[in-house]
Amino acid sequence: MFLGVIIFVLGLPWYRIHVVQGSSAITEIVQVYVAAIRNRKFPLPDDPSELHEIPMECEETLHQEFLPHRNVYRWLDKAAIQSGNTDQSPSPWKLCRVTQVENAKILLAMVPVFLCSIIMTLCLAQLQTFSIQQGATMDIKIANSFSIPPASLPIIPVIFLLIAIPIYDKILVPWIRKFTGIPTGITYLQRVGVGLILSALSMAIAGIVEVKRKNVAKHHNMLDATPVLQPLPISVFWLSFQYFVYGIADMFTYVGLLEFFYSQAPQSIKSISSCFLWSSMAFGFYLSSITVNIVNRATTGVTKSGGWLAGNNLNRNHLEKFYWLLAILSLINFTVYLFVATKYKYRPQSRDAEGE
Repeated sequence: MFLGVIIFVLGLPWYRIHVVQGSSAITEIVQVYVAAIRNRKFPLPDDPSELHEIPMECEETLHQEFLPHRNVYRWLDKAAIQSGNTDQSPSPWKLCRVTQVENAKILLAMVPVFLCSIIMTLCLAQLQTFSIQQGATMDIKIANSFSIPPASLPIIPVIFLLIAIPIYDKILVPWIRKFTGIPTGITYLQRVGVGLILSALSMAIAGIVEVKRKNVAKHHNMLDATPVLQPLPISVFWLSFQYFVYGIADMFTYVGLLEFFYSQAPQSIKSISSCFLWSSMAFGFYLSSITVNIVNRATTGVTKSGGWLAGNNLNRNHLEKFYWLLAILSLINFTVYLFVATKYKYRPQSRDAEGE
């Protein structure tokens, strides 16, 4: 506990600095939206150079970020329209720089990508929850001398990641780079897309494995067998197929998202850009419990237990159908993501970035 207090005290200045910086940057983003709403009746100029921006030649702007104007989300440009009665020091809630407007555009364009990543986390939550329940009904012994605790099954994708990431970074990326010319092999959004389609595949595989598990229970008249005490004659390692595919999907999507959010976030909030990823995971896990409740209510009359996932007897439920439902939702989400990704415009390089 004493060590924890020391770590907290030492990290407090760093935390305060980044929180203050992030809060200031977020305030600037909000100011753009407020100014755009307040100036909504102003006509947009035909020449973007008429929009407000501080001169780049001034000495006090040496460390300022400058971004070129882009013809996207033009309604936000109204935040940078200079009215005829603007004083020398206009309120930032009425007039913003072009760079501030462009940062707001970038953040707004990132929102659809953020939303498309929530479904994958929903699948992760269900996989971690129900795979443990599946494992409790299966043979968890290794060589008749060691048993795997069902609660430790989520470590399987972590093991796959430890093996797959070095292979991907050291072998696949250099090989793909020869064909694409992209330093990372494929773009961030392409990487996320690969993970999303693999996530749908992992859910389909999970449904197939569940069908096999239930068939074993039916064949041996063990539909009402007690989990753990009466394990089915099927190895728990059958679950490794879905975990393997999802582990690869995890490598592509979450690493790609983290790199994407960090590279695209405005410079002033890069230090808290990882919050996008964790927020996506938080929404996904919260949505998972809502999804289970909705599915159970919609399928109340299908099973004696009162829904596909209701009750404690997994052998008489329809987990496989739920997995396939998630696979369909993932495919729909991937289709939406394709539209979002093709429409996304990567942020231009700022003056500071070009000089680095």
